[in-house]
Amino acid sequence: MDSAGKPLTPVRFPCPRAGVISVIIPTLNEEDRIRRCIEGLLGGGGGCEIIVADGGSSDRTREFAESYPGVAVVLSERGRGVQMNAGARAASGEVLVFLHADTLLEAGWTEELISVLKRGPISGGAFTFSIRSPLWKFRLVEAWVKLRVKLCCLPYGDQAIFVRKSAFELIGGYKNIPLMEDVDFIGRLKETGPVVILDKKAATSARRWSKKGLVTTAAINQCVMLLYRCGAAPGRLARIYYR
Repeated sequence: MDSAGKPLTPVRFPCPRAGVISVIIPTLNEEDRIRRCIEGLLGGGGGCEIIVADGGSSDRTREFAESYPGVAVVLSERGRGVQMNAGARAASGEVLVFLHADTLLEAGWTEELISVLKRGPISGGAFTFSIRSPLWKFRLVEAWVKLRVKLCCLPYGDQAIFVRKSAFELIGGYKNIPLMEDVDFIGRLKETGPVVILDKKAATSARRWSKKGLVTTAAINQCVMLLYRCGAAPGRLARIYYR
């Protein structure tokens, strides 16, 4: 919807060129993960721009990020949506990729991303969800996410959402809400054009699933989504999700 509450008209966006991808990494006390994330991009990111949007880390996250030549660090108020918007404002790329610090993108992702966006008026999308663990129980989680995405075309932030910068600006970026900013964003993005899922994987850490347990984590996720669909306030949902 636009500012007047009217549906957005699907827009035909220009084809992106190689080397115009900006990867934005929102961080808060991620010193144990940020180096691996950045090194993964430097090793297989095809020369993309890397921006770390930090929300006030008290550890060495910013220090580690700034140690890599060419990696920009922008400071922001705390909040994933606010931080990603700050990173987007600093980005020079035609395509924005929002990557969690505990997630690694599969080699060759830049080529697939550019190739897919050149096929037509696609507004954005995400990568295929994967969990970095050999345990079979996580294959069940991956299968469920694959089914959810196929049926609802609803990727979450841990799938590294990407978007044309022109579409990002058209819908006003992310909302400053404590949870579900990714679901809200994808919902609005769909109004500008198709959203697709790439074959390349976004391999996320199993830390949250391992900490709370697979069944408990899955139950919390579904409970939060149901409450969100019923109109519950994001602040209330955040208290349930992060407790």
